[in-house]
Amino acid sequence: MGMSASQARFLCLTARKNNVEFEGQQINQQRMTLSDQSANYYSELCNMSVPTPPSIDDYTKVSYTFDDGALTNTITSMIAKGNGDYSISYIQQWQDDYSIVAASSSIISQSINIVGDTEYKIGSTTLRKLGDMDGYNILNDPYLSTLSEEQLADLMEEEEYYQVMLNETVNNNPASDNEWYVRYVKDSTTGSYKPYFYQASAVENEGNYTDGFATSNINCYTLGSTTRTKEVLSAPGTVEKDSTGRYISITLYGQDSEGNIDKNSAVNYTLVTNTATDEEAYNDAMNQYNYEQYKYDQRIQDINSKIEVVQQQDKSLELELKQLDTEESAISTELESVKKVISKNVDSSFKTFNA
Repeated sequence: MGMSASQARFLCLTARKNNVEFEGQQINQQRMTLSDQSANYYSELCNMSVPTPPSIDDYTKVSYTFDDGALTNTITSMIAKGNGDYSISYIQQWQDDYSIVAASSSIISQSINIVGDTEYKIGSTTLRKLGDMDGYNILNDPYLSTLSEEQLADLMEEEEYYQVMLNETVNNNPASDNEWYVRYVKDSTTGSYKPYFYQASAVENEGNYTDGFATSNINCYTLGSTTRTKEVLSAPGTVEKDSTGRYISITLYGQDSEGNIDKNSAVNYTLVTNTATDEEAYNDAMNQYNYEQYKYDQRIQDINSKIEVVQQQDKSLELELKQLDTEESAISTELESVKKVISKNVDSSFKTFNA
């Protein structure tokens, strides 16, 4: 190879080597970017909060109750006052079997009787004003016709009490003068008669009738059983615990006429431990956990997929870099050979000129 050809080849190889080195730098830069991306993904994985399933204990409430005759008492607070004394609040609950309760209504009809008065019926039974029998045909009443004069007088007194109960329960005013209608229905099981009440203002409202029949249900009430509650606040007393710290009994004290604690009136009650779980709230929390766990798993899969893509891209770039390294090594070897040829040509030229 002549001098000119050798120098041209040397310049070509040098340019190619520089280009290979530049391509290698570009690939290294891309791999660095991929490395940063991968590090960010791993950092996100490490910083993700793993959803925690709800504990049933968080939705389970412990309460204490004690019985006092027909009363069931549920403790709402026990505040230590020092020297072993406590301020105890509780809710009393009992079943009142003589209360005003809602009942199913029936269609009421409106008509004019033979003396020109408006009367109201349910079926063939005429409604009567509560506590009033003036002008009422007792003989046509299946219930009243069976009562003696003394029993009828007792019934009128009883109906006065019914009126007070009705106005207290329905109108929140026992002294109200609101009037009521009543009818007595025989209980097929017990054989006794049970009263059913209808507020007079609703029964007598003309707007409730079309063609002589009520177009809307008029509220009906009767005697029945209902749960009553009463709250007792800050009763003085003491408490006893077992070795586990669970309350097992309380002692309640009365008060004298001056409001001082009377420990001679102490009454001890055994406490019953009750646990109640709010299943609905727990199920809602579990559903929320399942949803959060699903999102967490989906995000984990998404990040892992992205990391896998980055790793594949990095492997591809690594392969390209190895190919460039191989090429750069071959170019370097050939450059060394060309350098030797050029060096020989130079030595030969100097010898020719020195001859």
